[in-house]
Amino acid sequence: MSNSSVHFGPRLVARPTGTLRAAALVRPPASIENAKPAIGEPAAIYSRALEQHDVLCKTLAYFGVEVSVAESAGDDPYEVAGADAAVVFEDGAVIMRPSAMSRRGEAARIEAEFARIDVPIAGHIAAPGLFDGGDVLLAGRTAFVGAGTRGNVVGRSGFAAIARAHGYTVVEVALGAGVTSLRSVAGAVANDTIVLADGKVDPAAFAGFTTIVLERGEDLAAGVLCLGERHVLVDVRYRTSWQALRKAGVTVEAIDLYEFTKIGIAPGMLAIALKRD
Repeated sequence: MSNSSVHFGPRLVARPTGTLRAAALVRPPASIENAKPAIGEPAAIYSRALEQHDVLCKTLAYFGVEVSVAESAGDDPYEVAGADAAVVFEDGAVIMRPSAMSRRGEAARIEAEFARIDVPIAGHIAAPGLFDGGDVLLAGRTAFVGAGTRGNVVGRSGFAAIARAHGYTVVEVALGAGVTSLRSVAGAVANDTIVLADGKVDPAAFAGFTTIVLERGEDLAAGVLCLGERHVLVDVRYRTSWQALRKAGVTVEAIDLYEFTKIGIAPGMLAIALKRD
């Protein structure tokens, strides 16, 4: 079957690095203060996390993104990493089945939120499969799938089948020791360009793509939130990395997201892209 310009239903994510037009986020839970911080970092502070999340939402709105914010309802501090709950293709969202038992309820909550804002569902990861959306990175017509400590073979295989049905080539990416998710250490900045944290993923998986490898010690700087082709949002604290991105011709918006960085959540994990041109 050849590709056609005729589409049934809405066009949601037409291109994975196209201009971001709509996104869903989850408000930080008070339990974020209970999350184990990275070595050498202090604990996250709930009030500051709320302030930074609000600035993120306003920044997205400034760039023309329609923002939908769902309230957190569980006790897991990582619920704010909304990208773990769903991955959106052109015709609808695929609902994940998070690996952590404490996060299983997020799938139902995000599906209810999608019903409220009229986002169609294109599939589910069903038991016994386990898979988190933060282990998916879409670029061009390739779906990179992280294989690390989260998820299982059934979940990864199930998602791969859905991605292939949507016209994507699936590439599994081995994650390095201590890496919790693919999207915390890798991000798409253009349809043919990936930014990577040095030593945290297998670079051979990205053959055929231009890669921007960031220096060690700024791993989460690679987990960018793509606003459009060669236009990303990053945590302001990774100055060396965002200067390297700018030298590579990428437009960088830098804001303070330190409370999330403390617990290993990169900017690209905070939002579910609902619509891209």
